[in-house]
Formats: sequence, structure tokens, C-alpha cells
Amino acid sequence: MALARPSSALLSCSSSACLRRLNPLLLAAAAACRRPAWSPRRAARRFCAAIASETDVFTSPEVAKSFDFTNEERIYKWWESQGFFKPNFDCGGDPFVIPMPPPNVTGSLHMGHAMFVTLEDIMVRYFRMKGRPALWIPGTDHAGIATQLVVEKMLAAEGVKRTDMTREEFTKKVWEWKEKYGGTITNQIRRLGASCDWSRERFTLDEQLSRAVVEAFVRLHDKGLIYQGSYLVNWSPNLQTAVSDLEVEYSEEPGNLYFIKYRVAGGTRDDFMTIATTRPETLFGDVAIAVNPEDKRYAQYVGKLAIVPLTCGRHVPIIADRYVDPEFGTGVLKISPGHDHNDYHIARKLGLPILNAMNKDGTLNDVAGIYSGMDRFEAREKLWSDLVETNLAVKKEPYTLRVPRSQRGGEVIEPLISKQWFVTMEPLAEKALHAVENGQLTILPERFEKIYNHWLTNIKDWCISRQLWWGHRIPVWYIVGKKCEEDYIVARTEEEALAKAQEKYGKSVEIYKDPDVLDTWFSSTLGWPDLSKEDYKHFYPSTVLETGYVSFGNRSVPFSYVYLHGLIRDAEGRKMSKTLGNVIDPLDTIKDYGTDALRFTLSLGTAGQDLNLSTERLTSNKAFTNKLWNAGKFLLQNLPDKSDVSAWDVLLANKFDSEASLQKLPLPECWVVTGLHELIDKVSRSYDKFFFGDAAREIYDFFWGDFADWYIEASKTRLYHSSDKFAAATAQSVLVYVFENILKLLHPFMPFVTEELWQAFPYRKQALMVTPWPTTGLPKDLRSIKRFQNLQSLIRGIRNVRAEYSVEPAKRISASVVATADVLEYVSKEKQVLALLSKLDVQNVNFTESVPGDANQSVHIVADEGLEAYLPLADMVDVSEEVKRLSKRLSKMQSEYDALVARLNSPSFVEKAPEDIVRGVREKASEADEKISLTKNRLAFLQSTIST
Repeated sequence: MALARPSSALLSCSSSACLRRLNPLLLAAAAACRRPAWSPRRAARRFCAAIASETDVFTSPEVAKSFDFTNEERIYKWWESQGFFKPNFDCGGDPFVIPMPPPNVTGSLHMGHAMFVTLEDIMVRYFRMKGRPALWIPGTDHAGIATQLVVEKMLAAEGVKRTDMTREEFTKKVWEWKEKYGGTITNQIRRLGASCDWSRERFTLDEQLSRAVVEAFVRLHDKGLIYQGSYLVNWSPNLQTAVSDLEVEYSEEPGNLYFIKYRVAGGTRDDFMTIATTRPETLFGDVAIAVNPEDKRYAQYVGKLAIVPLTCGRHVPIIADRYVDPEFGTGVLKISPGHDHNDYHIARKLGLPILNAMNKDGTLNDVAGIYSGMDRFEAREKLWSDLVETNLAVKKEPYTLRVPRSQRGGEVIEPLISKQWFVTMEPLAEKALHAVENGQLTILPERFEKIYNHWLTNIKDWCISRQLWWGHRIPVWYIVGKKCEEDYIVARTEEEALAKAQEKYGKSVEIYKDPDVLDTWFSSTLGWPDLSKEDYKHFYPSTVLETGYVSFGNRSVPFSYVYLHGLIRDAEGRKMSKTLGNVIDPLDTIKDYGTDALRFTLSLGTAGQDLNLSTERLTSNKAFTNKLWNAGKFLLQNLPDKSDVSAWDVLLANKFDSEASLQKLPLPECWVVTGLHELIDKVSRSYDKFFFGDAAREIYDFFWGDFADWYIEASKTRLYHSSDKFAAATAQSVLVYVFENILKLLHPFMPFVTEELWQAFPYRKQALMVTPWPTTGLPKDLRSIKRFQNLQSLIRGIRNVRAEYSVEPAKRISASVVATADVLEYVSKEKQVLALLSKLDVQNVNFTESVPGDANQSVHIVADEGLEAYLPLADMVDVSEEVKRLSKRLSKMQSEYDALVARLNSPSFVEKAPEDIVRGVREKASEADEKISLTKNRLAFLQSTIST
């Protein structure tokens, strides 16, 4: 599913659960020639790309042992100074646009940022190289709660409270703080290599974005989609504001389950119902007692009244409802709709009243009678004590609570009835669902489409107001002397509001603005609502982010793709948290392993699944960076001098993009070029499908497994062990062609080291990050794949025999290769490669169609059907000494095996020892038996050669 549509765009999310953040408002309305003489053995050369020598930005592998991570910031500044992060319309193509999920202006870099920056930068670098005008829009979120908290703490240190200041004075202080410290997070994001257009950076309180917020509110209200009302919300008593579901974190904490007697009105002392609750202080808000209609224990009480304890005899009805789980607790549920979300929905369904027993500061109100004014947790203890004293307490049991805590302040969140502004979500959710059904929007990975549909089908109205001073003021004005619920004016400006009020109430009318602010709305609007803006014309539709902000599809769906990624967890699969002490700092990781290793590690996860991050993975990918660097060093040390212009012209002209040029190549060269062409096709498909983990693994396997481990080693026969200048020059061309294409494919994942290596080669006409993506559909010689695999199997077989007989690494041995005529034709041509990679004596490698005469004194290898080899034993070991060594080893192995068998034959061991210990002994015995058998076979073979 390639991104072919002009409206292509993406959304990255920190977990599958963040589908909750996908606001439906988003959907309301991206040939060989003669080479000059050259000796491959000449001393190492000193050259680097002209661009590097001119700017001192880049360092060549020829002068640096390894890639220096401190160069990353210098490379990044050079990219930015060259304007490479800006979209280039000269290349044509449909724009690819993705706004950055704006991090909080108060934030510092964490692995969640590292994940989304890595994935989005991979996307934008790929499509930039594909020739599309690529725009990644950066920005920061004003983070109402977090920023207000930071500034309040700063003022508190000076002995000043927010309430000691006017709103204007406080917001001025916040702006001062933002100007001084607000750039920290964006500078850290730069360290990750984010190639976003910083000239278009946005802050969610910028003038243009603030106008967009007001316009959006006005239009939604005019459509009847915004309303004001008193409903149950998540309330933060310390912050004194409503918070969203996303700002509530649940933690498992030790607590208690309290069992309380509710007497049945008009009954005897034995007529009571026991209710289990974790929050007894909420009983003052009880409006009913519910049981399951099929629970026979309480059937006699349904329809009667219960007396709420310690409320001076307040009665509530006893009702039946299937929502009640008869297996949980005592099977009796107290319904406190003013203090519990589930109870609230039951009350709304059954038409029960709502009773609030708590103030917004977390103290109990007058409904609680003598407990009025007490803190909720203090009241809990006092209440239980009184219940015990009045014989209404049954018992208290330890219980693990799922406690809702404020993500920002850490205090326990209280469900409370509060007057707020809401957006009606149902009609908007329908449009979002239709967008997926009609194919206008694609969820990636596709398996998340069901979650997306379920969430939208069950969506609740969105509380959009916050009781803060820092943020977008709600564009609503009230009439002095009138009730807020009945008389208010929605307007874009105060002047417009006053004009509307005067028209309705006369010239003497006075108005005042709603003190609340809005939940953050836009990360970037590309000029909306000013539709004449050039950015809007070029780059809309765009991408809306996982931060829960609102953007509007003014004329169409505002993006075509939603991409969801998982969480970063620690090596044991646990969520990172300060409490567990398992948080990994991205900046520390970059310092120790480099940005490229971190990015590559984060990209290896499966789309949509969580990734366990470990130092082992980072170390492995740091080694990958070093392997790339060393490969670049090898190439540079074995290529013509920079001054040899004609040699470089010919070398760089070889692109092997035709069948004819591919067929002329020797087997190893034809094999590796064919493998590269297959890789380009596979990786490009993986990029287009957003299977970045697959793309990364495909590149890694080809570079390390094929190019570095096999072709570079094979090329040494051309460069070091041959007088054939044409063969050497061909190998040079293939080395450069394959390596530069690997750098292109790998650049979106590992931008720094690939750019550094790219610039180390002479005659680079442009930076790697703006170099065209490799062409797909290039010719392939599949026959060369099979043939080289046969050669590899032969080499591996010889290597295995050498290891089996402990042949000294430097010792060269002889071999007879037996094969059919057609196989011998291509294998014999690569005699030098076979000898070098198998450590054979090239003068004593024979190719024949018949079995050699010393076959019975040789080790026989079957590499493939029609391809075998015989390695004379006398070349590898002293047979008599080897017989003695193996006989001694066999005796020791037999003794160890007999001891294991004796343990297993002992009933006391088998019956009394733990099962895993017994299983382990059995496995050891089985392994020992197998080794004995192999050793006996080898010993018999050696003894047979002696007798022969």
C-alpha cells in the first residue's frame, strides 16, 4: 500500500491504547573500459570529499578509527544551514506532510520522544529521497497544566503565590519562563536527527494558532456541537481543574476493602445488606442500593428502602440491575453517581438523582453532615471509626486498589460533578468511522482498525474546558446580572461579543469573559482559517497527531494514513517509570552508543507492538555502526586516488542497471549486485508499507551477511591476489556501487554515519539526504544467486571440517572438488575465492568430475547436489596423534555419561529430586550420548585410514 495519494500523511502514537487520542474532529469537514594503471597495495591515501574539505564538517574513515558521535551535531547544523529540511518543489511530485506531535514546552527528552522522532524522521527522509516535497512541521505544546505548575513552583520559591497576582501578571511570568527555557526540548529533538523544517516551527499559543482555536470553537458552537453543562469529570483537587482521561494514570496500590451494614427500613435488626467499598467516604453521595435481579439472597429486599449509615436516617431505594456482579464482594452495589463513573452511567440510565458530597478541594461538603470540611482521606478514617462504634462496620480487609492519579500533580483524581464545556462526539465519530469504511483513511497496522472502530462506537462527549490561567481562553462572554447557563455570547473577539450583546440587551450592557481555558487544540494549521496561505495550498491535507488535539478537515479528510507504534519498555518488558528506576535517558544513550545506534534499535520493532529496549541491543547496533565504518575504510583504502579523475569517472559511471552489464560480471560480483537489486525492491516495498522493522532487518542482513562477510572478502582476491587490472577495476566499481546504495537505503534509519561515509568518497555532487532513492526494478541474474550459494555451501563445509579437526587457522590445506561439468565450469573460475575464504593451498586445489584416489583417506563433504569435496586428512592433522587424543577424550566422555546414567537409574534421585533437575540430567545424558557416538565414528574413520 504505497503512499500514492496526494493527501498522504501519518499519525504516530505511543501505544495501541492511544487510539483514544484520535479525535473524530479531525474528520469533521501526503560497460567496462580501460582503467589507468593502479596498484591496490599502495599506501593508504589521504582524501575526502570536496564538500568536507571546504567546510570541515565531515571526517573520513581513512583518518578516524571509528565514527565520532560528537560529529553528529556538526553534521546536523550543516544540513540545516544548507536548507535541506525545507520542502523542495523543484523535484515535483505530491507533497508528503507530517506535523510533529508537539512535545510539552516544559518537557525533556524521553524514549517516547525518541520513538516518534525516529519513526517520523524515517518517513520524511525516505519520501524526500523519493523525490516528493517533504515537510515535517515541528512545534511545541503550551502544556497548560505542566507549565502552570512549573511557574507556580518557581514563584513559590520566591515566596509568591499565583493567587497573589492578577491573571495578566501571572501569564506574563509564564511567557518570560517560556522564552528562557522553552527551547530545551526542541534542541534535544535536534540531537535525534529530526529533519523537520524549523523555519515553520509552531507554538500552540502562537497568534495564528490561537485564531484557529477561536475559529474552530465558534464554528462548532454554531453547528450545535459545543455545549455547556454539569457532568461527571476527572477532577484534580490540588490543581483545581478538570483533566482528561489521558492525564489520569492508574497505579496499583495497597488499600482496604470496607464492609458496611446498610439496614433495611422497616425491618428488624437482622434485616440489613452488607456492602463492600474501597471509598466509604462516598456513601454520603449514595442514591440507591443495587443487586442483580437473579440474586436470590436479596430478592426479598428489592423495592424496599435502605438507610444510608451515619446520615441521620436518609433513605435510598433498593433496586435490581443486571450490571451488578453477584460474585464481586457481597453482590450488593452502592450507587454514588456523583463520585464514580460507572455509577454515574447507571444513574443516567435509570433516571436516578445525582448527589455530590465533596468540594472541589477534596473536602466533604454539607451533604456529609458532621464530616463537612474534613479532607476526604481524613474523613475515610473517621467514618470507619464511627461505623465500628455504631456497630455498622462488618470488617476491613487488605485490598489492592487501582488508584487514579494525576499525570502532572500526582494526587488522587476525584470523579466530581462540574460545570464544563463539552463537544458532542457522536456525529463526528460517525464521519471518522465512514472515512475508514470508504477507504479515505487507512489505519496502520491494519489490525488496529477494530480497536479504532470500537473506540469511536463507544466514544463519550469530550470535556474541553480547563480551570487554568495558561492557555487559550474560551471565546465566550457572559452578561453581567444574567445567569451564565441562559445568557452567553460566543464570538471571535471581545469587540464582536460586545456588539452582539448591545444589539440584544442595549448599549449599557456589561460583559465578562469565561475564565476557563481550552484543552489544547491545534499543533499546526498550515494557515487555516486563512485559506489563501501558500502552505495551506501546497501542504493540506496534512497529518494530525496523537496528542489529542483537534484539527479540521475543512474540505476533506485531513490525512490518509494513521500509523500507530508501541511503547518502549525495559529489557524485562516493564513500562519505564521513575518508581521502578528503569528509565533510560536518550541523551545518555546517544553519548554512549550514538544517535544512529539508538534510532536503528528503536526502528527494529514490529509495527504497533511494544519494544523491549536493552543495552545488549544497543551494543549490537553500535557494532553495526562500526562495521559500516570499517567497510567504508576498506573501500577508501582500495580505490584510486582522488586525483585520478579518469579512473573515478569510469568507476562512478558503472551502474549495472542493464542486463548486459550484469551478465558480464564474474560470479561474486554478479551475485552481490543481483542481491542488491533484490534488496532495493524489498526494502522499498517495506518502506511503502511502513514496515520499518522489516526494512531495517533486510538492510542489516544484506550488508553484514552478504556484502561485508562475503563480497568484501571475495573482492580481496581481485585487489590483492591478482595481476588482472580489469578484474580489480571491476571489483572497485562493484564495491562502490553496492556500498553507496546501501548507504542510501540505510540513511533514513542511520542518517549521521551514512552521511559521514557518503561525504568521505570523492566527487559527491550532493548530500546523501537529498540524493535520489535507488531505482527499483533493476535487472537480476537469479542463476548467479544459486551458483554463489553452492560456492558458499562448499566454503562453509570446508570451514566446518577445519574447525572439527582443530586445524590451525594459518595452515593451508589441499582439496579436490568433484562436480558435474557445468558446476565445475563456474566453481573453477572462482578458485582464488574458494582458496582465500576456505584457507586452501591454491596450488593444491584440484577440480575433477571423478572421485580422487585418496578419497578413503580424506574427509568427504557434500556441499550440494552435484558438488562435493575431499580434504586429505594428512594435510589437516597427524592421524596417529589425533587417534590418541580422541581415544583419551572418548574415555573421559564415557565416564561422564556413565555417571549421569547411574543417577537416572537411582530411584531415590528420580523420585525425590525436583522435576527440573531430573530433566536437566536427562538432557545432559542425551547430549553426552550423541557426542560419544560422533566421536566413535570419527575415531573409527581415523583408524581405518591408518590401516589403509
